Amino acid sequence: MSELTLTVMRLGFLAVLWLFVIVAVQVIRSDLFGTRVTQRGSRRESGRPQQQAARQQAAPPQQRQQAGGGRQRRNAPTKLVVSEGTLTGTTVALQGQTITLGRAHDSTIVLDDDYASSRHARIYPDRDGNWIVEDLGSTNGTYLDRSRLTTATPIPLGAPIRIGKTVIELRK
Repeated sequence: MSELTLTVMRLGFLAVLWLFVIVAVQVIRSDLFGTRVTQRGSRRESGRPQQQAARQQAAPPQQRQQAGGGRQRRNAPTKLVVSEGTLTGTTVALQGQTITLGRAHDSTIVLDDDYASSRHARIYPDRDGNWIVEDLGSTNGTYLDRSRLTTATPIPLGAPIRIGKTVIELRK
């Protein structure tokens, strides 16, 4: 074997060895420091939905109810509460917008759970003022009151929604 071939093989082996070391350091770094989390308030959302929401916030309750289109029922839930899991105690006010659940950083409720998909489920209001939960094709499924969801299903007040180790409930 020529001297040039031997040198090229040595340099190639050295490059592969350094590549392995760099990848190993990156994996260790991500395990120690976790993933990068962005602040939700710093991202500016553009357009009319933001202006429309601001106008509805400024309007009296009767006008807000009419502007939303749906009727406000007497026993309608007003908040979404995490009752089990790493986010226990977290509360999200229900204001007629869709709430997304999953591991993705842009979800409304970011679940730090190995059993949750990045886009796991969503909760949204229908035209009658009922809240609907829908599984978004997750691997491990979404459970409403111990039954696995296969279609979009209305959520009764206080019924547990389980995603992995996290349990969420609609409350007044």
